[in-house]
Amino acid sequence: MDVPETPTAGAWGEWNPTEDSARSVRGKHRVLKQRGGLARSSTVLGVGVIAAVGAGGIATAQDRPQVAISMPSLPDLPDLLGGGHASGAAGADTAAPAAAAAQGAGIPGQADGRGHGQADAGEALRHRILQQAESQQEAVETQARADAERTAREAAAQEARTQKEAADKEAETARAAAEKAAAEKAEADRAAEAAATTAAKVAEGGGSASGAGTKASGGYSLPTSSYTLTSHYGDSGSMWSSGHHTGLDFAAPTGTPVKAVGGGKVVSAGWSGAYGYRIVLQLDDGTEVWYCHLSSMSVTSGTVGAGETIGRVGATGNVTGAHLHLEVRKGGSTVDPLAWLESKGLSV
Repeated sequence: MDVPETPTAGAWGEWNPTEDSARSVRGKHRVLKQRGGLARSSTVLGVGVIAAVGAGGIATAQDRPQVAISMPSLPDLPDLLGGGHASGAAGADTAAPAAAAAQGAGIPGQADGRGHGQADAGEALRHRILQQAESQQEAVETQARADAERTAREAAAQEARTQKEAADKEAETARAAAEKAAAEKAEADRAAEAAATTAAKVAEGGGSASGAGTKASGGYSLPTSSYTLTSHYGDSGSMWSSGHHTGLDFAAPTGTPVKAVGGGKVVSAGWSGAYGYRIVLQLDDGTEVWYCHLSSMSVTSGTVGAGETIGRVGATGNVTGAHLHLEVRKGGSTVDPLAWLESKGLSV
């Protein structure tokens, strides 16, 4: 607002501004009309008057010439933000500046161009606040979902690691058990092979310290191999129905081959009560050799040669363990099998 330089006191007479003297100035400024009494421009006018007379002291209005005063067209702050309400002509006169200011601030106005800034500005501000709140809420929800997904992925990864470790441990245990079983089987196979080799050597005449005899030059062979003599002919006891033992017992594992002591003919083979499974071999000289408590019989009839397998050691019949009960009978009477075998040149 332009204010002319203030003259000295008493230079002018009393001055009263009129409508003609307070005329509008072309350009950016204009004088607002009074609206129903004191208007907002009155404040500006009063400030101008005080500033005009401040330099020369208190002067009368009659000493001053008439001066044209103008003020800029500025909207009130409450009108711009929509928080104030003017009554009467004041609201109508300030509607256009408020609408222009609202458009400059990006607030939409009414379609008729008059710009109802108060209601529209408040609604626009509320709308913007709601948009910001919704945007912030969406950001929070997005972050929460991301955190939940990350937590789920980490939990799944941990579970997968735990399952893999358990599977690896089980596989390692199974592998160790398989290796142990394979080692035991290999050891058992070696032992069986060694036993078979020993039995073959005994059958061929190699002999052994455990009592596995040799095939005599006269055509006789021990009845089994890898044995231990447990009961001899003539031993007394309640285990035998006659009160004494009538044969010679060769204790050996079940399944150990049983062989013909000499060449002859199988005259009987089958179940025989307390003797269990029994094979009766009649030699060429008429001597009978009984093989009792067998687990199986390989030959049940026909002729066999010395050393030929005719059955397997077992524990059938009246027994206390696996063994071969060998009886030798001549003319229907039993003889000592140990003495008879030794008479054939065999080392029992």
